[in-house]
Amino acid sequence: MALEIVLRHPAAGIAVLAINGEVDMGSASQLRDQLTPIIASGAGVVVVDLSKVSYMDSSGIATLVEGLQSSMKRGITFRLSDLNSAVLDVFKLARLDSVFKVYDTTEAAVDDQP
Repeated sequence: MALEIVLRHPAAGIAVLAINGEVDMGSASQLRDQLTPIIASGAGVVVVDLSKVSYMDSSGIATLVEGLQSSMKRGITFRLSDLNSAVLDVFKLARLDSVFKVYDTTEAAVDDQP
């Protein structure tokens, strides 16, 4: 299944990147190619909606870590939302669930004031 990525702007200064599919070694570069310019554009908050991600391997995790690091360098708030149990387990196993700001819903991630 090909990775589908949709960019939404629910409010000024907020970018939501909704991902659908599997984020693995074959598709992580596609995610990086979408995430990099969004962070470079200077949005105040970037939310990555993972509600439709069925699988994520270490390549996907590494891409999100890169996004977090780039965001931090630019003073941008980087959030993850709607992780299903399988994806959340990968984050917990890597002990990254405490590194990222993780929200139960995209709406909560958007509404939380930085």
